[in-house]
Amino acid sequence: MIDRYGQKPGLVALTFDDGPDGRWTPKILDILKAKHAPATFFAIGQNMQKRPDLIAREVAEGHDVGGHTWTHPNIGETPLAQVQVELNATQRLFEVITGRSMRLFRPPFFGDAEPSTPNEVAPLVIAQTLGYMTVGLRIDPDDWQKPSPQQIIDRTLERLDHPNGNPGQVVLLHDAGGDRSRTVAALPGLIDTLRARGYRLVTVGELAGLSPAQVMPPTTRGGLDLALDRLGFDFFRWMQAGMTVLFLAAIFLGAARLVFLAGLALVHRWTAVTPPDLDPQDGPLVSVLIPCFNEERVIAASVARILESDWTALEVLVLDDGSSDGTSAAVKAAFADDPRVTLLTFENGGKARAVNRGLAVARGTFVVALDADTLFPPETIGRLVRWFQDPRVGAVAGNAIVGNRLNMVTRWQALEYVTAQNLERRALAALGAVTVVPGAVGAWRKSVLDALGGYPVDTLAEDQDLTIACQRAGWTVAFDPEARAYTEAPDTVGGLLKQRFRWSFGTLQCVWKHRAALFDRKSPVLGFVALPQIWLFQILLAVVAPLVDLAVVWSLVSGLYGGVAHPVEWRPDDMIQGLLYWAAFILVDLSAGALGMALERRAPWADLPLLPVQRFGYRQLMYYVVVKSVVMAVRGGRVGWGKLERRATASVTTG
Repeated sequence: MIDRYGQKPGLVALTFDDGPDGRWTPKILDILKAKHAPATFFAIGQNMQKRPDLIAREVAEGHDVGGHTWTHPNIGETPLAQVQVELNATQRLFEVITGRSMRLFRPPFFGDAEPSTPNEVAPLVIAQTLGYMTVGLRIDPDDWQKPSPQQIIDRTLERLDHPNGNPGQVVLLHDAGGDRSRTVAALPGLIDTLRARGYRLVTVGELAGLSPAQVMPPTTRGGLDLALDRLGFDFFRWMQAGMTVLFLAAIFLGAARLVFLAGLALVHRWTAVTPPDLDPQDGPLVSVLIPCFNEERVIAASVARILESDWTALEVLVLDDGSSDGTSAAVKAAFADDPRVTLLTFENGGKARAVNRGLAVARGTFVVALDADTLFPPETIGRLVRWFQDPRVGAVAGNAIVGNRLNMVTRWQALEYVTAQNLERRALAALGAVTVVPGAVGAWRKSVLDALGGYPVDTLAEDQDLTIACQRAGWTVAFDPEARAYTEAPDTVGGLLKQRFRWSFGTLQCVWKHRAALFDRKSPVLGFVALPQIWLFQILLAVVAPLVDLAVVWSLVSGLYGGVAHPVEWRPDDMIQGLLYWAAFILVDLSAGALGMALERRAPWADLPLLPVQRFGYRQLMYYVVVKSVVMAVRGGRVGWGKLERRATASVTTG
């Protein structure tokens, strides 16, 4: 049997659902205080968690506070166990905030709170068993539909004196869940009009004949119990606040970095002075080192492209690092009669050791190193070498371009090379702090390599390791965007993840190895700009970025779920705010990407429409490999080279 009681002619109880809200609840409380009008607030637990100060103010100013569940579910469609948790969590939080208990409860989604099905009755039985009095309503001016303030007043008065002889006395309004400006605007006039018609405003407790001590009695739980609850709620509150700060900080720092890089890239484009070309027929000897391991499919094409270079004084050292296929045979078959090509074979020891063995016999003044799958246009070597006319330059980074744009995976990488890697390289070049001379295309002063002891063998990113060491030794590293090389990018997701994991793990090794250079005044640009941005953006923010994306997705899903489940109570504010922040960051990100495309003369403009998709899909893969790398580094696991299968699909674009 369900009883309805509390009908007392001449009394009206104003009730507010879904709060507290930091924007609307204080305004409503200010009006109620100015008008000396009591009210009843049915609060959602998760909103109480965000603004416990407003709950404390409601109690302190003499209003009744009841529960409205923790997450605002439709309890008629919610498992009974969850209903009990929703009620208990909200109750415990209220006790932590105020030292009192709640006895009023209004179930979400029930309209006038008169159940009509067994599923709707069962949760109310639980509520009654827990000591709650369920509070219904008869007057709903539908303020959630955002009518005008006068319409809210008129609808309330019309339903207050209902012609069927069953007048309502409990008015439903909202202090959260969307734009409540019309409710706030209507409230002063509604209070004055009700009083002018002879009604007295009361709390729900008074309407039910209960004293304030009965509606919100002092909690009976002990101090230790409350202390533990307070500790738990505070932990989750601060964790949520921390996530919010992290979300905003990540977006701000990411956008600031992109603006910073874009600005420096433009400075480099407008102010960089390219040295004059050297005579390719009369220049110094250049040693070209090509380390290879099981590169039978691509090695001959790579060497052939080097031999077609405009630069005349060349020696090509093919360094076969213990290949088990026909790599050496392919070199011998194609270049046995060319005195410029020397094949060196030895037991497998890794790329760095192979290059160092080549350095030991190299005769050139300058050394150009490239991967076996890379194809050089004829002018690339000359463009690299011309920078060594400046005696301060120890190394030159070239412009690596994806030469096998065959599918979505390789086209994504082509976009990344142009819009991210080369944009960053241009920006750091403007400061003289390029951090990576890529293995695909780079040149070194041989005397610098000899002084540094050759390529390091204790990191997987030996190119980055050597580049940082070069700058720490006082040398400048230049970047020539016109020194192009076309490389074969992985064409499967598995191959991509394998390659990027090696890069990411190698970067971790490098920055840890050179941690003494962080904030080192001897190399100020490296120590205060280049290395900090690697730590902050390529490692730390990349690790937390999935949490930022998850927060946005969660706000979107929860907002859409609320809207689909019950449009009346859809609360999209947090979702919209989060999406706006995220959209602003993505807009800046895309703008920087478009700038990178504009700075690249042979940019793949046909792939520009893929840029938004790349940012939303490809980025998550990169986050994954960074997190995996950090976990592996913390665990102290060993990581191998991870040899990729070559398909000989790269080609040189001359247009």
